[in-house]
Parts: sequence; C-alpha cells; structure tokens
Amino acid sequence: MFSYSVVGAQLYTGDMLFVMISFLILMYLIKLVAWKPITKMMQNRSDKIANDIDSAKNLRDKAAELAQKRQAELDKTREDASAIMNTAKQNGQKQREQIVEDARNEASNLKSSAEKDIEQQRQEALANSRKYVASLSIEIASKIISKELNEDDQKELVNSYIEGLGKQK
Repeated sequence: MFSYSVVGAQLYTGDMLFVMISFLILMYLIKLVAWKPITKMMQNRSDKIANDIDSAKNLRDKAAELAQKRQAELDKTREDASAIMNTAKQNGQKQREQIVEDARNEASNLKSSAEKDIEQQRQEALANSRKYVASLSIEIASKIISKELNEDDQKELVNSYIEGLGKQK
C-alpha cells in the first residue's frame, strides 16, 4: 500500500510539473498577446471611474452652490417682501393719520363756522331785543305820560304788555 502511494506521488509530481509548465507557457503567451490590451483596458476603466467620481463630485459641488444661491435669492426675496410690507404699513399709517387730521381740521372749521353763525344770530337777537325793548319803553313812557296811572291801572298796563309780548313771540 505504501508503495502505491509513492508511485502515485511520482505520477502526480509529473502531472503537476506538466501543469506548471503549461501554466507558465500560457502566462507567457497571455503576456505577449493579451496582457497589454487587458492592462490598458483596466487602466482605461480605472481612469473612467476616477473621472466619473470627480465629475460627480463637481456636479454635487455645483448643485450645492446653486442651492446656496437659490436660498440666498429666496432670503433676499423674503427681505424685499418684508420691506414692501413695512413700507405699505407705514404708508397706510401716514394716510390714516392724514385722513384723521383732515377730519379734525374739517370738524374744527365746521365748529368755528357754527360758533360764528351762533354769535351772529345772538347779536341779531340782541339787536332785535334792544329795538323791541326800546319801542316798548317808548310806548310805555308815552302811555304813562298821557295818563296818570294809579296802582291798579299800572298793574293792568304791565299785564297787558306782558300778554302782548307772549302773543308776538
């Protein structure tokens, strides 16, 4: 049994030697024929992958830059909108104040005009009252002068003039 394994080992050593020599010849032929194209293809593939990675990185950087620009534009637009709103509020406040001021001025003018009209009517009423009192005084004086009055006549005369005043108004 032991001898068979030794013989088999020799057999296997020969086969192994043949396979190794065949492998080395195959590797030499591959080196002559296919090694340069395979390494060139692998290098090209490696370069393409590196370029794709660089390109993707550049595109990602550009996308981030564009996102920042858009965010900055959005922020600026929001600030502009806020400024427009503030300006509109201020203008509205100024208009409101102007309208209130105009209304106050108009009310003051109307009040002043009404006060002038009232004063004028009062002056006219006083003037009319003075004329009426003067004419009444003259009339009373003329009646007193034309007739000597006793106490009853005097009361009657005053009462008749008072009634006359009530009827005239």
